[in-house]
Amino acid sequence: MNRRRVTVAVAAAGVVAGVAGLGALAMPAGAGPAPVLPQVDAQSLVESVLTAKPAAFGGTVDVNNSLGIPAIAGLPQLSDGASQVRMWTDGQGRSRVSLPTGDSERTIVDDGTTIWAWNSETQSVTRTPRGSADAKPDHDLGLGLGLGEDGKPADPLQVARDVVSEIEKTSTVTVDGTARVANRSAYELVLTPKPSERTVLREVRVAVDSELRLPLRVSLLTNGTDEPAVQVGFSELTVGAQDAGLFQFTPSASAKVDEKEAEAPSEQDKAQAEKALGEASPQIIGDGWDTVVVARTPAETLAGMQLPAEEESDRRGPGREQAGNPQDLLKQLGKPVSGAWGSGTLISSKIGNVLLADDGRVALGAVPEQVLTEAIGQVK
Repeated sequence: MNRRRVTVAVAAAGVVAGVAGLGALAMPAGAGPAPVLPQVDAQSLVESVLTAKPAAFGGTVDVNNSLGIPAIAGLPQLSDGASQVRMWTDGQGRSRVSLPTGDSERTIVDDGTTIWAWNSETQSVTRTPRGSADAKPDHDLGLGLGLGEDGKPADPLQVARDVVSEIEKTSTVTVDGTARVANRSAYELVLTPKPSERTVLREVRVAVDSELRLPLRVSLLTNGTDEPAVQVGFSELTVGAQDAGLFQFTPSASAKVDEKEAEAPSEQDKAQAEKALGEASPQIIGDGWDTVVVARTPAETLAGMQLPAEEESDRRGPGREQAGNPQDLLKQLGKPVSGAWGSGTLISSKIGNVLLADDGRVALGAVPEQVLTEAIGQVK
């Protein structure tokens, strides 16, 4: 298998799906007159986004989703309606993300060596080392991005051009004027699927910062409506060095700390992990906007999952699910479906679908149900 080819195809699919590093968040369009900027062609703009150097910044993302999915307890950022996310990065790998959830807040801090996950509602924190001291960094990440086919470091610009080439096979890519987002000037990049593509998306619009080449706002428009199902962007953004204290975390004396050890795995553990990874390794079916990611998870894995009693009780309350079994949650989110491929649960949103077969197969993509069932039928 040509790992580089697979990587480029997956990266291109991510771009046309409007991921752009910000996830499924949303915000209203930025105010102010459109700025006057030097002209840039679409290919050069996409390349510059893919090869941009990380920048230090802090900001607020206003979230206003209209995905058509049920509310998810404790995560208003993934539910329909308005909410916020606050985020900071030092541009060197350290970051902080804060997710307000009503009267409480969840915070994730990566200080460069340790990842802290804090939940103010339960007064608990999980501490996870980024890796053991003797762990070797995997610059290739197993995807073929870091190294070329000849074993030499890959040229980032060439990888970017390969991704642009993949995008252009299934999309019309244009620059549609300029915009002002969070008081920053930006180019409006538009990706539209070609008529042959089978997708629920009509177009993806990305406002790209004219200086940093950072995606400031992403809008996903679906077929059959002129209203965006998702819009993504910053309402406030401060570029430059951030307070170093933001990237440090010290749990309070009363906090419950769960320590995740980064022990060196035994040879047996490594062999078992490699076997499990091989069995559950995702496959990519289709390309461009039609891309579907499929995988197989042992049915007993999900069937045997149960929330711990204390965690289950923490999540209970007005409007929250009482069941601790994840299968019950899936049934609440989706609907039962069946066909020649088998039976399972379909979870739908305006920007895509997820199909979970009862035997452990999973398929997801920004595509109609029929495309998912065709893809999941190909899983061995």
